[in-house]
Amino acid sequence: MTVPLDPDHEERAIYVIDGEIEIAHERYQGPRLLIFRPGDRITVKAKAPARMMFLGGDALEGPRHIWWNFVSSSKERIEQAKQDWKTGRFDPVPQEHEFIPLPE
Repeated sequence: MTVPLDPDHEERAIYVIDGEIEIAHERYQGPRLLIFRPGDRITVKAKAPARMMFLGGDALEGPRHIWWNFVSSSKERIEQAKQDWKTGRFDPVPQEHEFIPLPE
């Protein structure tokens, strides 16, 4: 099975959950995130049964700040997220029981 990836979206990616795909004669196995340049014509070919998620859309405006698992356009929001994590204000991750402290 082959599927084209729309070149009209500025931001495009495929998350290969499992299985094997081929793009431009290169093979990729899941789990793997593939990110593509704007405008490139991409055709995805499943080489074996595969599950994947197609992502795309307009690029976000402005810079992004990243710290550990937190991403925001505001450094202040990341600081708030750090405090929220330390004090347990985040909802628990389903089926996870271990609390992972913030890195120092």
